[in-house]
Amino acid sequence: MTITSTKTISKKIWLAYGVLIIAAAVLPLITGATLGNGWVRVLDFVLLYAMLALGLNIVVGYAGLLDLGYIAFYAIGAYVYALLASPQFGLHWSPFIILPIGALVAGFFGVILGAPTLRLRGDYLAIVTLGFGEIVRLFLNNLDRPVNLTNGPQGINLIDPLFTLQQPLQMFGLRITSVYFYYYLFLALAALVVFVSIRLQGSRIGRAWMAIREDEMAAKACGINTRNIKLLAFAMGASFGGVAGGLFAGFQGFVSPESFVLLESIMVLCMVVLGGMGNIAGVILGAALLTITPEIFRDIATPLQQALIGRTIIDPENLRMLLFGIALVATMLFRPQGLWPAGKHGR
Repeated sequence: MTITSTKTISKKIWLAYGVLIIAAAVLPLITGATLGNGWVRVLDFVLLYAMLALGLNIVVGYAGLLDLGYIAFYAIGAYVYALLASPQFGLHWSPFIILPIGALVAGFFGVILGAPTLRLRGDYLAIVTLGFGEIVRLFLNNLDRPVNLTNGPQGINLIDPLFTLQQPLQMFGLRITSVYFYYYLFLALAALVVFVSIRLQGSRIGRAWMAIREDEMAAKACGINTRNIKLLAFAMGASFGGVAGGLFAGFQGFVSPESFVLLESIMVLCMVVLGGMGNIAGVILGAALLTITPEIFRDIATPLQQALIGRTIIDPENLRMLLFGIALVATMLFRPQGLWPAGKHGR
């Protein structure tokens, strides 16, 4: 592939992401006008999960390191924000200070996780990372004695919001509440994460990650410092998760260990695998589908049973997850590489 054609492709990629961001900026206004503010809140979570999935994509998609405990970094970022912006310790720091701190702390724990697992791959690495995720959750659940740090299973509430809107605004005939402002804040940070991911993908570091993913022994023979590159993958992915966790805490105003169970890690991994490992656009698509689809099934679970059999025999929540699981299985049977797999790059 020539340099000219590579530059043309790069320009097309940036143009596509620019159009996507513009469309995303208009989306909440259309959604709020047609479906209500509840669905705007769902879009907020789409962006949060997109940031999480893009962070995990660095570890799994780029470097090929299977991580089943990624939600631990989400929890670390959330609790850093909660402890520094709540009545728990009487601290009320600015979010602009706390979010970078959360990213650094999560990145540090990413290195702590990565250091003892440098020689592990595949199933063994998955088991170790799964254990790490559970250890973090159990610590958060039990650090309420003898000194109360995390308030245990009761969680931390009255967390300072990222910003305060005194009263709703009227714009374009819509009642603009705080969920819209959170959406645009999350969109700006998600765009920054996408920008960093694109730059990393085409960088020397990104190529080193992909070399390790394809053949670690060959990468080491080519002079790549696999130890440092792996640790960097864990640290970068964890820092993205830490930022998303801080945003989650400020958005919800409450955090507890129950928000960071193993199922959440699996869901984020499903977003990466279902969308297409290593492909930024595919990962965003996976995050959107796996966040929105359960909410759609929530609305149709009861009417579907009423229409088919005339009464409700399966709990709507169970039926929602059943339909969701069937959709996942069908997708992976017919699209094993993901809905939008990473393309083959020429030399």
